[in-house]
Amino acid sequence: MLSQIREKFTGWIALAILGLIALTFVFVGGANFAFIGSNYAAKVDDVEIGLGRFEQAYRDQIQQNPQFAQLPDEQRFQLRRNILDQLIQQRVVDNYILSAGFQVDDDDVMRLIRQTPEFQIDGEFDMDTYRNTLAINQLDPTTYEHAQRQTLRRYQLERAIRGSALVSPAAFRRYLNLAGEQRIVTLATLDPEETGSGVEVTDEMIAAFYDDNPTLYQQPESVDVEYVEILRSEVADSVDLTEERIVEYYESNRDLYLQDAQRQARHILILFGDDETVAEDKAKGLLARIDAGEPFEDLARSNSDDTLSAGRGGDLGALTEEQLPAALAGVVFDMREGDVAGPIRSDFGFHIVRLDAILEQGPQPLEQVRAELTAALRDEEAESLYRDLERQLSDALFDADDIRALASAVGVPVKTATGFSRRGGEPLGSDAAVVDAVFDEMLLEGGQLSEIIEIGNGRSAVVAVTDHRPATRKPLEDVRDEIAQTVRSQEAERIMAARADEMITALEGGSDFADVAQAVGATPAEPVVMMRNDPNADRFVQVAVFTAVKPGQDEPTLGTTRNGMGGYTVYSIEAALPGRPESIPIEQRDEGKAQLTDRTGLGEFLAFIQALREESEVIVNEDAIASQDFL
Repeated sequence: MLSQIREKFTGWIALAILGLIALTFVFVGGANFAFIGSNYAAKVDDVEIGLGRFEQAYRDQIQQNPQFAQLPDEQRFQLRRNILDQLIQQRVVDNYILSAGFQVDDDDVMRLIRQTPEFQIDGEFDMDTYRNTLAINQLDPTTYEHAQRQTLRRYQLERAIRGSALVSPAAFRRYLNLAGEQRIVTLATLDPEETGSGVEVTDEMIAAFYDDNPTLYQQPESVDVEYVEILRSEVADSVDLTEERIVEYYESNRDLYLQDAQRQARHILILFGDDETVAEDKAKGLLARIDAGEPFEDLARSNSDDTLSAGRGGDLGALTEEQLPAALAGVVFDMREGDVAGPIRSDFGFHIVRLDAILEQGPQPLEQVRAELTAALRDEEAESLYRDLERQLSDALFDADDIRALASAVGVPVKTATGFSRRGGEPLGSDAAVVDAVFDEMLLEGGQLSEIIEIGNGRSAVVAVTDHRPATRKPLEDVRDEIAQTVRSQEAERIMAARADEMITALEGGSDFADVAQAVGATPAEPVVMMRNDPNADRFVQVAVFTAVKPGQDEPTLGTTRNGMGGYTVYSIEAALPGRPESIPIEQRDEGKAQLTDRTGLGEFLAFIQALREESEVIVNEDAIASQDFL
């Protein structure tokens, strides 16, 4: 697998992969490269893009696309330049937004945040989840909300420009003609595995490839470490709450558990049905039976149309005035305990109501809030104990000579991690601050203990490096098989390219397509009608066929392309058939026009941003891009 990745990264696919990097826009335009000893990656109209932000963006890209770590230096340099270009174009946009006075309401920011799935529980926004998620990612709400506000401002600008795009009828018809175009094409395919099976790879070829590619097959710099850590979760598990402590906490925090005035009531509901008068008469009859002494609960169970409360004898529970239906709220909150009232007409039917208890405004009873209160108290106690333990760790670190003395002083075990590289690794993670702390020169060379490292929310550690392995190249013998596969693939590609060219030359000389294909070891196919939007066609071949010039009257268009299977395809385009817009259903035409309008708007937006870039003064720190200390 690694050899396949390296093969692609040293061949034609490398540039294509770089083109897939998640960049918002692509720009051209000059930049001022004048700088000396700058501590920023770039500057846009005197607004700096810090080195830390640039390096973090680079690390994020490597994390999201681990295969980029295998890129040769030249492509990795281009990757870093592309990432810095993205940060520059964002800064250009942000500068314009600031000068133009784009505004975003607080409600819009909160609406965006509330719609974020990571902050929701069962589809509903949860404030604790929001805060905890930010804390885990070492963000605070103010910084995060500022970033969301900036995102919305950028979207305002994009929407304003893209939404103003127009497509003329003539342009749309040309688009339909092209979209519906068909081409009659004959194909012949060269298979990479079949070609490669005949390639003999010698020891000399393997050694030459190894010598010619000194940046490949690197063993990254890594360390083995011993560390002690304290975990808030473990501290929380050790918290033992007595009943006395819970009661004491409740009494001290009663104001945190206030409730509005509530009423404990029961009701019997008679739905209107087909005849409202009959329903009302039934309700009056039930009221009379209650007044005569029949149990309210029994009549509710056997007569109420509210199936949820009927089984509980009509019990509605404790409800505030706002929680009760409007028709009942005023009546119930004017009743005294034990009163029965009715029939009361609502949107549903007629109600008979009995008030069982009046719960005045004030603190909720302890039993009602015990679970919530206990969780809050446990969290508070755990936080206090965790901070005490962290201070204890800090004090012990001042006197400890080695990691075991430190562990003994704090009462925690020594843990180990092996093969931790500058790209990070479990169990310490890949946060840039952790990586920088572990690879500090004082730890690598001096054998010292690190300062306390915040690995995550509620997790701190002190690290000692036990073994440091600088970046080295793997011995030839360890990678011989990988190199043999790569050399075989490259030689197969060279052979396929030569055979494809040979076939094109023969076809230009008038030879038969099928005969020439068989002569060079390609597999010919019958002519087919290819469409631009055929989902089953090889995408590489499809693009090559429809970007080639149209064939002449008696002269086909010949060409060759790499295909999606890693081989080569030779094509002969016999005819190009224009599309017929009138044959396309109106719904598809409307959809096509909407897509074309959106693409046109995107083009106008990119042109606008490009113009902003060209008008801005951009200073780029080339040393930041070329730095080799980024992994």
